[in-house]
Amino acid sequence: MLYRKSIETLSPYIPGFQPAMDGTVIKINSNENPYPPSPKVKELLGGFDFRQLRYYPDATSQPLRELIGAQHGLSSKQVLCGNGSDEVISLIFKVFFEEGDTIATPYPTYTFYKSVADIINVGVAFVDTAEDFAIDLQGLVNTGAKGIFIANPNAQTGRLLPLQRIEELLNNYSGLVVIDEAYIDFAGQESSACHLLGTYSNLIVLRTFSKSYSLCGIRVGFCLADESLIQAMDKCRDSYNVNHLSQVIAAAAFRDREYLEATVKRVVDTRDMLADELRNLGFTVYPSEANFLLCQPHGRSASDIYDYLKAQQIYVRHFDSPRLSDKLRIAIGTEQEVEILLRHLREYAGSDPI
Repeated sequence: MLYRKSIETLSPYIPGFQPAMDGTVIKINSNENPYPPSPKVKELLGGFDFRQLRYYPDATSQPLRELIGAQHGLSSKQVLCGNGSDEVISLIFKVFFEEGDTIATPYPTYTFYKSVADIINVGVAFVDTAEDFAIDLQGLVNTGAKGIFIANPNAQTGRLLPLQRIEELLNNYSGLVVIDEAYIDFAGQESSACHLLGTYSNLIVLRTFSKSYSLCGIRVGFCLADESLIQAMDKCRDSYNVNHLSQVIAAAAFRDREYLEATVKRVVDTRDMLADELRNLGFTVYPSEANFLLCQPHGRSASDIYDYLKAQQIYVRHFDSPRLSDKLRIAIGTEQEVEILLRHLREYAGSDPI
């Protein structure tokens, strides 16, 4: 056997199904933004000098780091950019954890943490959330893990852990704390753990351009942390890890704060409308501060509804895992897509609640 023994039993990360987008498909299963990126991106690409692509990109993504740092009142030395936030997560494991260490994370959560941990033989202590998916912070600390990972808002439930609770955790725990804020723009910047970076040197805040910036396709993420942590990660990242085109596209979108805020508001308004309509259909809808809703039908099984919608070429997410198998996760589409979703759900329900 040429590969490591641990790889043989590894359960890989499974992303949401990616159907061929032929114009008739409604894809609301991967928490993608339903609206296009900033018009500044289209403008940039229209005038882009493609001769630049024969050169290596800026090895450290320095201009993008400076832009991000300035927005958050930080030095560029407190910012690291990666090939999506998934690369940054992998780098965190590589840099801060030894084989045999353990990290703690709430359950349910983003499953990629365990996928990466398994590759390098780092243990994962899952701490169950409450019935309403509230996070048990003391339970996380009590695991004795070397690091704690919290997706905030949670990647499966949309629940937000308030900033004061994160500070409470940092005041009672000396290990590495990673707050994954992939969806934070939909919750509001006042909720971000970035406000705590100057006070706690064991904090890493993760961000991505995939969600609120509508840039899943360019694969750019970043983290914010104490300069000493960034320096350690910089030593171990791949050379030229973010390509040139992705760097300049991300920068153009990042500068367009007006478009970002307008798009986020549109998604949030649609999210709130969809939540009300799903409740009218008989679903339990869990409070969400992200760009998706976790909901539980009662008259029909979640898997049956998933199959029905799939037959209509409407793709939502169903997890065959504990505490989630009786629920659906629905990303927020355009207003038109959401109306089509609701029409099909009403037809499926008939006169009975779902």
